[in-house]
This record gives sequence, C-alpha cells and structure tokens, in this order.
Amino acid sequence: MIVRWRAGALLTLSAIFLFLSHHPAQAALKVCNRTSYVLYAAEGWTVGADNFTKGWTRLIPGSCATPVLGMLTAQSYYLYARSSQGHSGTARAWGGPVQLCARDTNFSLKTPAASPSCPSSDTYTMPFAPVDTHRMQDWTATLTESDAIATDDAARAAGLDRLLHDIGYKTGDAKQRNDALSKFRAKFKLTPKAGAAELFDALETEALKASAPAGYSICNDTAGEVWTALGFRDQKQTLAAGWWKIPAGACAHALTQPLTVDKVFVHAEGHNKPQLVTGAEKFCVTNITFQTSSGGDCKKRGLSEAGFATTNTKGRSGYTAHIGEKGLLPAPSQASMPK
Repeated sequence: MIVRWRAGALLTLSAIFLFLSHHPAQAALKVCNRTSYVLYAAEGWTVGADNFTKGWTRLIPGSCATPVLGMLTAQSYYLYARSSQGHSGTARAWGGPVQLCARDTNFSLKTPAASPSCPSSDTYTMPFAPVDTHRMQDWTATLTESDAIATDDAARAAGLDRLLHDIGYKTGDAKQRNDALSKFRAKFKLTPKAGAAELFDALETEALKASAPAGYSICNDTAGEVWTALGFRDQKQTLAAGWWKIPAGACAHALTQPLTVDKVFVHAEGHNKPQLVTGAEKFCVTNITFQTSSGGDCKKRGLSEAGFATTNTKGRSGYTAHIGEKGLLPAPSQASMPK
C-alpha cells in the first residue's frame, strides 16, 4: 500500500489518499519522498503501554528509505516529516494530530503512552500522523507535494531546482538547470559521474551554510496555529515586531541575518491560549502586523503591552526557539538536526 501525503503547511488525515501497489516480500515500513524538498522523517509506533519514536531519516527527492524493518506487528504506526533547514522560505511539515516525543538531533525514545510529558528537557512533542497499515506486513508511505511531481525523476529534477535556487543559481528551465549544475560541479570538484546522492549532499551542505546557521527561527510544536512576535533591546533602541503565523509542526525563519544581540525576546499566542509564551520583559504590540519602537507608555500611544520570554542568543549566529503546548521549550543545544 502507498499512503500519499500532500503538502499543505501540515497535513492531517483528511488529506491522505490510499493507492494499491505491489511490494517485495520483505516486511517493513518504507517511506518515500516525492517532493522537491530534502526531508527528515521521524517514525513512531505503539507497543503495549509504550510509545516508541526515532529519527531522523534523511530522504532526498525521488528516494525511499526503510526506517522500520521486520513484520509490522505494533498496535499503531506514526510518521512525521519536515523540510531541511537548508531550504529558503517557510519550512514545510507533514504530520497529523498525534503528539509524540522527539528531539532536534538523532534520537530513539521510549515513552509511556500515559505520560503527560517527554522523558528529558531536550525532548518535546511533535504532531505525528497515524499510518494505517491495514494489518499488512509491509507498507509504503509516500510524501507528496504537487500533482506536477508525479514521478521520482520529476521529484529529483524539482529538488535540484530548489536547492540550486536556495544557493543563488537561476533554474527557470532545463537548460538553466543543466548550466547551473555544470557550474556547481566545477566549483565543488564533483565529477560528471557523481550520482544523485552525492550531488544532493553537496547542494544541501552549501544551502545549510547559506541559511541554517544564521538568524532566528521559531518552530511550532503544538497541534494548532500560533502567532509569534519578537522583541529586541540594545544600547540604542527597543524594538518589537510581529506577527509570524506558524502552522502546527512548521517553523518560521523570522530573522535571516546572523544574530548580533545577546538576547531575543519572544511572545506567542495560540487558539484559546493568549499567553502561550510570555515573560517579565514588556514590549508594545498591536493585534495586527506591527513594528514598534521605544517611546513611552504603550497605552498612551494607543498600543497594548505584552510580556515576552527571554532566549539567550549570546555567542550564536543562529538560534531556533521551540514552542510547545505549555509554552517555550528549554533551549536547544548548539547541535542542530543532522544534515
């Protein structure tokens, strides 16, 4: 069986379509990437009273991986995937309504299903989608993006276009893509015989250098949309800006330039949670898109005042803040998600 997941910002079960397909005899859970993004997937399953999760499985466009080997005998299986941090623009995520534990770096976790929290301070819940295997011994989940990407070859071509664009090349048509690839191969000394895996590795490495290490990202690890605002203080000025609307399971790259401040302040609101992330630091805000500077009492200026939580960015050119169901999650380590 193939489960096709079509990318919104985050998919739910209502967007899943089932197709029949023949598979080899080996029993396993297989995940395929038919999108233009390099994806990182996490898998989960339930056995008895425990949930098991592991990640991250890297999937280049047009490829498949088998993260779960053996007969599929667990009570339930789950899947979550998100796009590489090397891609420019809004991050994309594929998932659903089931909250399971994960962490930024490679992980393998066992958590009691009845536990209200994850096992350690560097773990947090993410919105996984159930994968109904229909009691079959093997199953393939295919992550999809668009009807225009209907084959693995089309996914590879679209993926090359996206990564080349991410690092500054023009790829409007096949000729431009081939010219860009020739220049890239020459610059990084890749032979014409270098395969898709080697080429995607090199392209993603350069894209990560260009985007992931710098700036400030906010990841929404809740089951619903959140709206976030950022605040800044230095010797010259106090400034706040918002709102970034972030779908469940997705991330917003709010600042793209390397950080030069020791602290960034963050405020977040969700449905029925107006104080999802708050704190002692106060900034002036409005309930529409805004950028406010210092200059007296907020109310006298026709603005509202909101509390912001502090994130310590000293010594970092890039930082990712995670927002969970109970607010701002503990600061991530310097290590990032594996390439």
